Amino acid sequence: MAVQSEGVPCWADAMFADVESAKSFYGDVLGWTFGEAATEFGNYTEVYSDGKAVAAVVPPMPGAEGQSAWCLYLASPDAAATARKIQDNGGEILMGPMQVSDFGTMVLARDPGGVVFGVWQAGTHEGFQAMGTRGAYCWAEVFTREPGKSDGFFPAVFPYRAKTMETPEGIDFRVFHVGDDPVLGRMEMGDEFPPEVPPYINVYFGVDDCDAAVAKATERGGAVVWGPMDTPFGRFASVRDPQGATFSVIDMSRTEGEMPAMTDVP
Repeated sequence: MAVQSEGVPCWADAMFADVESAKSFYGDVLGWTFGEAATEFGNYTEVYSDGKAVAAVVPPMPGAEGQSAWCLYLASPDAAATARKIQDNGGEILMGPMQVSDFGTMVLARDPGGVVFGVWQAGTHEGFQAMGTRGAYCWAEVFTREPGKSDGFFPAVFPYRAKTMETPEGIDFRVFHVGDDPVLGRMEMGDEFPPEVPPYINVYFGVDDCDAAVAKATERGGAVVWGPMDTPFGRFASVRDPQGATFSVIDMSRTEGEMPAMTDVP
């Protein structure tokens, strides 16, 4: 696939204390296969679906051990310039900008509400080789307890136009667009999220059968966070893997209901 436009999700990876167990779990649930660990890059291991690179897994760096979590990377034509914008708008740089051989340049950052995300300036590694298909990235949402901070931050750093989505439950949900294309959601974390759950980006991967994927995940030691449920976008569920990383699975071929209206944010 071509290099993504600025602000568009382009890659996802996760650190796991037990990478082999993670590979076994996700291989069963999402049908992933795995490349050789790149020892010169901290045993970074690319993940494949139908032969195309869709994500990566890696053990934690020394001193960075902690809760496993998925990290979403947003495309940038100039990672150093994006890092400056992040700092200028109240965000925090956790790592980088760091050039990774000729693959590209990365930044890890935290928004003012505590949401961790990545920035990727593509070199030879352009990002996802497939999107919106089985086993591949489909969508993502910023889950935050401080939506006002995220709402101000992300459009200041990236060329986002925001719209609010009307929901029957009155949920505070916003969608960031690049041009006319929706690229990232933002949802307020309510009381249904225990206080010990930090803000995060919820990454969706495609499956052929949501219920079967959830059954396999729980059989392999995962836990259902919510769902499965039917929506106009597909049938999806949120799952926590055995090492604590939360992600979602979605069958986009199974839709129900009318698409909700969206209103431009002034």
